[in-house]
Amino acid sequence: MAWNEPGGGKNNQDPWGGGGNNGNRGGKQGPPDLDEALRKLQDSLNGMFGGKKGGGKSAGGGTAGGQGIPKPLFFIAGLVAVVVWLSFAVYMVDEQEQAIILRFGEYDRTVESGLHVYFPPIERKFQRNVTQVRSYRQQGQMLTQDENIVEVPLAVQYRISDLENFVLMVEDPETSLRHATESALRHVVGSTSMHQVLTEGREQMGVETTERLQRYLDLYNTGITVVQVNIESAQAPAEVQDAFDDVIRAREDEVRERNQAESYANGVIPEARGQAQRLLEEANGYREEVIARADGEAQRFNLLVEQYKLSPVVMRERMFIETLQDVMSNTSKIMVSGGEGNNNLLYLPLDRLMQQGSAPSSSSSSNSPAGDATARLPVQVQPRDLRSRETR
Repeated sequence: MAWNEPGGGKNNQDPWGGGGNNGNRGGKQGPPDLDEALRKLQDSLNGMFGGKKGGGKSAGGGTAGGQGIPKPLFFIAGLVAVVVWLSFAVYMVDEQEQAIILRFGEYDRTVESGLHVYFPPIERKFQRNVTQVRSYRQQGQMLTQDENIVEVPLAVQYRISDLENFVLMVEDPETSLRHATESALRHVVGSTSMHQVLTEGREQMGVETTERLQRYLDLYNTGITVVQVNIESAQAPAEVQDAFDDVIRAREDEVRERNQAESYANGVIPEARGQAQRLLEEANGYREEVIARADGEAQRFNLLVEQYKLSPVVMRERMFIETLQDVMSNTSKIMVSGGEGNNNLLYLPLDRLMQQGSAPSSSSSSNSPAGDATARLPVQVQPRDLRSRETR
């Protein structure tokens, strides 16, 4: 028979506790007394912290409460709470850092270096290093002005210049920086030929990308200043790298040949100009010489005319002798006439006589003084005899 059925046995036990009369509370059946359990827990806590246990029941049948949680416990708990709050509220800002304070989610103030206090949770603090130069790398395939695809890697160096804008104006400033960098680089590469991108145009592209990127960031109010953009060695995609290498080698050969041609032209043109200038100077000198000689001959002729008018015979003889002297001084052959009534013409080959006199003689004649005199005799004596005969 069940325990709760009428007449269910003499013990009448319930499943909550002891059986018979000992299990009944106040003559009533029911669950365990929660007040009794709470009282026991309170007595245990009071014993741990030095309080007194409460005991017995009140006259009204209720439990007699203890003294509750003691005051030292409240003091210790409050002290711990203050220490924890101060550990979060007091902060230090370094020389390289700045901090901004938001009060109820709204900008309140910017804090410089030093020891400061803010009041969480009604205030929030954002602290960043504003002098450190940060950097990141990025790479992508882009289309050039002449419709060629190239892979352009670059490195961007930046720092935080306005912490308020960096924290409040953009949700993720560094992600915005990456997107703006890609946009600026694509614009610059798209307006540059492939040859400039792959060779000597990277420095100018870096300057243009820096300027354009900074304009984008200022427009977005990100609070970021771009320090430098370095465009590294660009290259063609791997699928067409061989073809691009051939093109680059051909262009390098073109540049080398052009430089050699320019070097040759730089050497030949100045030399030709120097020769032309020399010819001009020689021509000018010759002209001046001819003019001066003509002026001198004209003046000489005028002087001769004046002297001829004074004594014509003497001047004719003098002019005849000077003319013969000029003519005969340029020849090595002499024709000597025998005089009036004598038709014999004597030919003197002075050039051969001089050659015979200057030629080395034999060893026997060279050792004899008589041989030397005999060798010189046709050159030195015969012309004198002929001139003496002509005088007679």
